[in-house]
This record gives sequence, structure tokens and C-alpha cells, in this order.
Amino acid sequence: MRKITLQMMTTLNGRLDDPMAWVHGVSDDQYRDIDRFYAGYDTVLVGRTTYEEMAAYWPGALSESEGTETNRAMAQRMNTYKKVVFSRSGDRELTEWNNTERVVAATDGELKSYLQALKSQPGRDIHLSGGSSFARSVIALDLVDEFRFFVYPVVSPGTPWFSPLTDHHDLELISAGTYRNGVVGLHYSPRKQAQKARPGSFTEMLT
Repeated sequence: MRKITLQMMTTLNGRLDDPMAWVHGVSDDQYRDIDRFYAGYDTVLVGRTTYEEMAAYWPGALSESEGTETNRAMAQRMNTYKKVVFSRSGDRELTEWNNTERVVAATDGELKSYLQALKSQPGRDIHLSGGSSFARSVIALDLVDEFRFFVYPVVSPGTPWFSPLTDHHDLELISAGTYRNGVVGLHYSPRKQAQKARPGSFTEMLT
């Protein structure tokens, strides 16, 4: 069974949208790790708006001779991998890009059925990209198998992307690391736990 991995940059207060407002750079060691993680994928799940941002950049990045070796490797992956673009209505045209499939999922049930079938197909793991609304929908359906966060040491105004979720989600830390630009990398998997009674006091939590 293939895994769906949410891999995203975020702030200390959980902001996900408009990264140009708060990302102060991607250091070489962080970018190499991003590319290394991407080597384990062959499919990208993305909402329409984020897809258009990607389609405006990556095809050109592949054709340019400038840029780092890591960026050229990422451009090759992004242009080669399958891009699955989700929308609720499908009423807007998409920019043409190699190996792109459009999926119209009008309901959460349709989205869940499609993703469950996709996970059962042969292939490498699947990267859940933005936008934030689409990512939250997949998390709420309990279909994310791993979480990779690049946490920037920034507090920025914006809606925390976990805030609309109504269910409790326990995560188990797999690994953690730091990068030269101060970013912290966190790798989690969901943890299924039996429902525990709410502690009556802080002291009770420590016993």
C-alpha cells in the first residue's frame, strides 16, 4: 500500500498560506533533504490554485541552465511525476503541464474513494501538496500516513492550518533535525490510541 505524505513548510504558529510573506530562504542542506524525500514519491496531489503556481515555475526551471544542482534535480522530478489536480467543480481550465490529471471530487466521499483507490495502486509514495484547504480536507479524512514539516522560526499572521479540524489527531515523532537557516524538520506518523479520560489536574498528568 502506498503512503500519502504531507510535506510542507510552516511557521511556529502554523501558518501555511502565502509562504512568500514569511519564508526567509531555503538553505542548501534543507533543499537537499527536500529533494531526497521527493525521490521517494512519484505522484503529487495538489489543489488547482497551487497547481497553477507550480505550473508557472517548474517547466521553465527545467529548461534553464542556471540554478543549483538540487534545483535542477527537483525540476526534473516535478516535471516527470504525475500531478493530480483536485477541484470541487472543474469549471476552470488548467495550464497544460506534462503528466497532469484532473479529478473533480464534488464531495468528501468522492475524494476519499479516489485517494483510497490511488493508494492501492502500484508505485512509490504520494506527496500531498497545497493548498491549505485541500490539505486539511485530506487530513480530516484520515488518509495521511506521514507528516513532514519544515518549521520556520517565524510568527506570522494567518489562519493556522490545523484550526478547522474538529477531530483529535495524535502523532508519533519519527525524527527531528535542524538546518543552517534555523528551520526545524519534523517527521511524524499518525498514532492510533485508545480514548483516555481527561486528567483532572496537571499533577495527575505527571503520575
